[in-house]
Amino acid sequence: MSAADLSLAVTLAQQAGDILLRHWQTRDSLAISTKRAGDFMSRADLDAETFLRDALRAARPSDGWLGEETGADGNSERVWIVDPLDGTTNFLRGIPHWAVSIALREAGRLTLGVIHDPIKSETFAARCGAPATLNGQPIRTARTQTLEPALFGTGIPFGGMAHIDDHAADIARLMPLCAGVRRMGAASLDLAYVAAGRLDGFWERRLQPWDIAAGLVILQQSGARTEGWHSTENPQDSGTVIAAAPALFDAFARVLRAG
Repeated sequence: MSAADLSLAVTLAQQAGDILLRHWQTRDSLAISTKRAGDFMSRADLDAETFLRDALRAARPSDGWLGEETGADGNSERVWIVDPLDGTTNFLRGIPHWAVSIALREAGRLTLGVIHDPIKSETFAARCGAPATLNGQPIRTARTQTLEPALFGTGIPFGGMAHIDDHAADIARLMPLCAGVRRMGAASLDLAYVAAGRLDGFWERRLQPWDIAAGLVILQQSGARTEGWHSTENPQDSGTVIAAAPALFDAFARVLRAG
């Protein structure tokens, strides 16, 4: 991981965002397939992922690849983890909240993350050893210290996912204690918003690596605290993440884990 890797990821995320913006203008005519109930893939997803895979192969030919739509390729100590369009349902319905997410994993450790929101022209980025940034300016988590004024984000399961009841119970415990909970439909942006102090915390169960890899790096470099459902779990491995501003984390996690 180097500054050059981060610069490359930022450039490619923004270029993939331009591809998505072109599809955004004609989204009503996009070819769409259903992966499972409530989970969609479009031509926009595939075009953005193909661009990113080909560009990364050309720039870093010895690196491996893990993409949401095309799976794993290569066997490398360095693996690029990509969600070409996080928030596909928002995209297809004309809701302007979706993003491109790119992360780099080296020897099992996440070292770089970029989340680009083309609609708002916002690029969140971080690499280990350097501050997290938004459009090049450093960002930090919120200073919220108690639950009462805190605003949280989450992702509500859809379709026939097995943990819908668990999540409903989480919300029922948390809502009376805080200022509100938002479900905005793009986990990568939720994590970036915690890093930037727009949300005080976020939780979700059973996410995929491409959903959270970039966000975990940005959170770490912004000063946020992240754990799995249990304090010994690594969200990168379990796919379940609890993230919050440091002063708030213990109280937030205690409520969630009480179920």
